Amino acid sequence: MTKTNEASQILEAFGFDAGRTNLRSALILLALAQVGPDDDWATAKNPMMTVDGIRKYINDVYGTQIRAANQGNLYAPNTRETFRRQTLHQFRDAGFVIYNDDDPGRAPNSSKNNYRINPKALEVLSQFATPGFASAMESYLEQAPGLLAKYRAAREMTRIPVTLPGGKALSLSGGGQNVLIKAMIEDFCGYYAPGGQVLYIGDADEKLAHFDADALGSLGVTVDTHGQLPDLVVYLPQKNWLFLMEAASTHGPVDAKRHGELQALFAGSTAGLVYVSCFPDRATMRRFLAELAWETEAWCASDPTHMIHLNGDKFLGPYTAPSSIDEG
Repeated sequence: MTKTNEASQILEAFGFDAGRTNLRSALILLALAQVGPDDDWATAKNPMMTVDGIRKYINDVYGTQIRAANQGNLYAPNTRETFRRQTLHQFRDAGFVIYNDDDPGRAPNSSKNNYRINPKALEVLSQFATPGFASAMESYLEQAPGLLAKYRAAREMTRIPVTLPGGKALSLSGGGQNVLIKAMIEDFCGYYAPGGQVLYIGDADEKLAHFDADALGSLGVTVDTHGQLPDLVVYLPQKNWLFLMEAASTHGPVDAKRHGELQALFAGSTAGLVYVSCFPDRATMRRFLAELAWETEAWCASDPTHMIHLNGDKFLGPYTAPSSIDEG
């Protein structure tokens, strides 16, 4: 029996479905456990590994088998998302692996994000093909709900609570640009879009943290993929304005290229479009200032009551700092 067949059997014993006991998932387990074709399961380890580290281990150690099953090809870098979405997330949700055990609050788009086998699960799989495997598995499965709750609680502690303008509460994954997105929702909307309706929030971890496709559709906007949307979309009914807001803490602002992309994506909008680049502070904004597109807005969370208007005839002439949009 090959090591991949053994890995599939182990995953099946842990209760995973067909999609998580296939060749891809078996190879991911072997990488996480650092078990090669000629190794014994008793040597299994549980280092913290990035998705790309997993991919490279599989290619290096099991390349011959992969080429035979994959029309001569190794796993390319673009398979990382498949690894993550189709196997690792399910392993994590079952408590079988621990996500960012060294830093549960790490930003979802960090290159340091990693996975490792739950030490309790490692104790079980290291006994595969021995007389103690069945009883160890039975004991583990009895404890599994409690273990899952423990690691889920650790992840939840790092999440960022957010209150939408209408009072609805939700949470975003911890770290990264979501700290800025929270300020955009609670502070920007409070000052400049009171009564606004949040139609979309992008979360790098959850992808669709909040998405009101019906409301966007009623405004003439239909999108095929959330990946093209800005980080935050807010509709202000009393003005019939649609705010398209980018969180420019790690990614770029609304530059000329992004402005054109958003114009095309929202070309059917019956609401007026307001483009806003949002920054955590003015120091960050200065890094991107030369890139900002004309006829857009710039806002800093550190100075929430002020905004920079990049030209546009509606702001031409003397200007008094507004306390709300109506005074602008």
